[in-house]
Amino acid sequence: MQLSIVIPLLNEEDSLKELHDWIVSVMSTNHFVYEVLFVDDGSTDNSWNIITGLANENPNVKALRFQRNFGKSQALHAGFKHVQGEVVVTMDADLQDNPEEIPALYDMIHKGGYDLVSGWKKKRYDSVLFKNLPSKLFNWAARKTSGVKLHDFNCGLKAYRKSVIKNIEVSGEMHRYIPVLAKNAGFGAIGEKVVQHQSRKYGHTKFGAERFINGFLDLITIWFVSTFGKRPMHLFGALGVLMFIIGFGFALYLGIDKLFINPFSRLITDRPQFYIALTSMVIGTQLFLAGFLGELLVRSKKEELRYIITEEKGLKQGEMHYSS
Repeated sequence: MQLSIVIPLLNEEDSLKELHDWIVSVMSTNHFVYEVLFVDDGSTDNSWNIITGLANENPNVKALRFQRNFGKSQALHAGFKHVQGEVVVTMDADLQDNPEEIPALYDMIHKGGYDLVSGWKKKRYDSVLFKNLPSKLFNWAARKTSGVKLHDFNCGLKAYRKSVIKNIEVSGEMHRYIPVLAKNAGFGAIGEKVVQHQSRKYGHTKFGAERFINGFLDLITIWFVSTFGKRPMHLFGALGVLMFIIGFGFALYLGIDKLFINPFSRLITDRPQFYIALTSMVIGTQLFLAGFLGELLVRSKKEELRYIITEEKGLKQGEMHYSS
């Protein structure tokens, strides 16, 4: 199997047949041995019936279905578990990703030596105010925080070496940061290709403004885990020591002032510095203990054995119920 195409979708009944025929045309022209895996993320329209019809007509089409909507990351994760191709391409089902880009992406992985190639929609056909500008800001922050020099983290059109997607776990809403997850897993050959962006032909976008808020929160999470995940004491311990020193400094000042400078002044407990000192030392101690406990957990956790799972020859057509 040369190529696996994973397509997560939600309520895209109008575009599925056209997308399928377009992909088949590209695959036939380039003589690929391929599979197309549609992952229905809890659609409430006729998407699943269309997918099963396509699977019955075309043996290269396979399908998974979730009982309800779990999100794009979970859909990709489920699809990655079942792919067999040496190169895996992901794309959206709304026809905004162009299947004609797939052969070039495949060559960049197969011949160019890349582990991952991300599409870059340099010219977009989305709203400038509500999509383009927030997306540029988001991508700038992602580049600065992660160190991965990509222009378009949100592009759904990406290609991966099989070993990459078998050695990372996509959860929450981390599908935007698969390149960062790959880099943290040791796959450093990450490339980028300018791809054609199509205007949406059917339906409407499934992502609102909250995706940017969630995206920034996920970015902070992945930065924290990648930076301090294996050495929590470096963060919590340092902050704890700093807070404790500040509190101890105030306490020392109050003690010297009361004993030697102003012995007949008001009680120490009546002075605000006392509560600053007490609170700082308590918080500092708690932060230090959090770092210490984090270190114990990290050191006691066994290193995961990373390996490539040998997939079955085919995926049975029909429903796969995915539950949390």
